[in-house]
Amino acid sequence: MPERIMYVQLKTGYNTDQGPAWITRLRFSRSWRTAYFRGRTLERVAGLARANFDANFYDVDNAEEFWISGPKRDRTDARYSRQQPEVDEDVRAEYEAFLNGAPLPGRGNG
Repeated sequence: MPERIMYVQLKTGYNTDQGPAWITRLRFSRSWRTAYFRGRTLERVAGLARANFDANFYDVDNAEEFWISGPKRDRTDARYSRQQPEVDEDVRAEYEAFLNGAPLPGRGNG
């Protein structure tokens, strides 16, 4: 399964960009429609059926909604907030190298 270091933010139960956020390693299915995060299975939200326009994945077990995207070098991952994500220890060195200009693993240009 492909793995990527990603920005993940919980959207359910929080005002816009106020939910907890992480820089973490996710595993993805071959189709990239399913992500695996901290014991959760997240499915990609499809079409207009989604309740929260700020979410692009949801937890298949409890329907909590998440935003998943690649991290940004300028640390503006949360669009409407200056909240900084928690960085998982197992990705910290790679993430800090990315912030200093190195590409993320699995991505040729960052």
